[in-house]
Amino acid sequence: MLKSYIKGVGHYVPENVVTNDDLAKLMTTNDEWITERTGIKERHHRKNRNDSEETTAYLGFRAAESALKMAGMTGKDIDYIVFATLSPDYFFPGCGVLLQEMLGCETVGALDVRNQCSGFVYAMSVANAFIKSGQYKNILVVGAEVHSFGLDFSDAGRGVSVIFGDGAGALILSATEDENAGDILATNMHSEGKHAEELCTKFPGSKFGWSDRMRLEPENVTDEEIYPVMNGNFVFKHAVTRFPETMMEALDKAGKTPEDLDMFIPHQANLRIAQFVQKRFGLPDEKVYNNIQRFGNTTAASIPLALSEAIENGKINRGDLVLLAAFGSGFTWGSVLFNY
Repeated sequence: MLKSYIKGVGHYVPENVVTNDDLAKLMTTNDEWITERTGIKERHHRKNRNDSEETTAYLGFRAAESALKMAGMTGKDIDYIVFATLSPDYFFPGCGVLLQEMLGCETVGALDVRNQCSGFVYAMSVANAFIKSGQYKNILVVGAEVHSFGLDFSDAGRGVSVIFGDGAGALILSATEDENAGDILATNMHSEGKHAEELCTKFPGSKFGWSDRMRLEPENVTDEEIYPVMNGNFVFKHAVTRFPETMMEALDKAGKTPEDLDMFIPHQANLRIAQFVQKRFGLPDEKVYNNIQRFGNTTAASIPLALSEAIENGKINRGDLVLLAAFGSGFTWGSVLFNY
């Protein structure tokens, strides 16, 4: 029976660190206010917001390089790419094709996944299905974001802009029949589109207008349309409901319990959400990995970034049972349970 085996992982963040005190120079806020509400102390932003080199695809490329090195592979060994992001280099084409060129892969398929904070668990679920079907043998799965160029760093945007960071994570999912190898045991994906505008960026798009609207009627384009907007309390209430649901769905499908877990990695949206879920499941600190304190919310990159770092730091070892879960804009949510 074919298994979906994680052969390598990697992550990358820009060198530039932005602390809460740095943000306090741009808007009316302070370290205590941000930390109390989000748990975030700092995040990484590309040094120049207008830098056309350190793009989302480039961050994904750097993370992918590390994953390939760990797996002992090159871009030529990859036969499919799944790239999760909400901040692509271009409106189109997607980042997957750009990464294919950067890595020197053959003319393999490249799929972009636009499911925001849930993007990486969706991407892993899709890749797992491809592997289990026998269609592909080595799939590169990437989550990467550059948020810093599209945030409102004024007082009007402080409730959202203090949260997000730039970064990338990647893994190689390979087919194997080795009975001793790890495997993805269960996945699930969900959505509820009626809440789309509770957490979204409205512009550009077919509903609120394309880029020509900025030129033709700039006086009618509002900050609420061009910057991310979030109904924080509403999102929080739904997140702390959906996280336990998707987690138990994966565990039940695999015949496992929370006590069986060696590590739980939640999407790094807000430390308070992660702590709520941890308490709900009675998980000890050593079985939950959070790095939002240092990286902020990197949406589709948050889970692979945390997974790669946890493995690098020896927090996850071969054979461990690991659960990934996410909730985000859409609303979308889902989870992946695997033996590493």
